[in-house]
Amino acid sequence: METSSATRSIVDALTKAIVDHRLQPGTKLAEQKLADHFGVSRTLVRQALFQLSQNRLIRLEPARGAFVAAPAVDEAKQVFAVRRMLEAEMTRAFVRTVTPAKIKALKEHVALEKSAVEGEDISGRTELLGDFHVRMAELMGNTVLAQILGELISRCALITLMYQSASAAEHSNDEHADIVKALAARDEERAVRLMTEHLEHVEANLTFDRKVPTNDISLALS
Repeated sequence: METSSATRSIVDALTKAIVDHRLQPGTKLAEQKLADHFGVSRTLVRQALFQLSQNRLIRLEPARGAFVAAPAVDEAKQVFAVRRMLEAEMTRAFVRTVTPAKIKALKEHVALEKSAVEGEDISGRTELLGDFHVRMAELMGNTVLAQILGELISRCALITLMYQSASAAEHSNDEHADIVKALAARDEERAVRLMTEHLEHVEANLTFDRKVPTNDISLALS
């Protein structure tokens, strides 16, 4: 197995175990145990763990090793509160500058989301569902808003990735489609209400207290 594909397979297996909650937040990921499990060198395991730390799925602590990240729930709740305030006004402004081209672009994005949800692409659907909101700001030509929204969404992306169920992701996709319909109809009040309710639903559907009691790496990865 090539070095890059070996590293990729370790990254994929650990990502799936973390997202599927087979590995709890805070679980120590011992390099030697992982090397034994995958039948590779500790160097390859180290490369995989570094990639996962870049995606914030794990945290690397000097002299202590690698641990499954423990997302800050309070921070996510604050992020959603800020997003509701910001995106209600963004939706109002979007309706006032709506064009067929903008609606076409949003519909294309919603179609990509649907494919990712149906294909059970967990990290892909999380990224696309978040990007819908950034895409609205980009289509308005407001780069500052797009940047701020992108930063806000990335701050709670790990929480969404780890705690959003497949059915909740499907609902998000449906709600995005409904928002686009209201925008196309230039129905400002309906669009704002749907956006606010959508963000409330996303937050409400995050199962923050969900835990699976396993710290056994081999068991979690099998």
